[in-house]
Amino acid sequence: MTKGLALIAPWLIAAGVLFFMAGALGLRRFPDVYARLHALTKADNLGLGLLCLGLACQAASVSAALKIMLVWGLVLVASSIGATLMASTALARGLRPRTRRGSWDP
Repeated sequence: MTKGLALIAPWLIAAGVLFFMAGALGLRRFPDVYARLHALTKADNLGLGLLCLGLACQAASVSAALKIMLVWGLVLVASSIGATLMASTALARGLRPRTRRGSWDP
């Protein structure tokens, strides 16, 4: 690991943790399932990406770093599929997205 990567890695990990905290706050505070899914898919995936980048910078070998980045890629695919399934199921069950007026106009 080079000295530059050793300096960048803790900052990437700290930024990732902040994005995870923002996603958790969105899950707790947002009003409906769609906004909560948005918070979880966007903020948590970015937080995981930053965490994986930080961990990849600290990895002992290039193959270990690539495995860590592969984990991020697989989680991106799984979370996008899961969020799409949850949102389409919620819509099919009649949960309408919240708007400023309080109802949804298709």
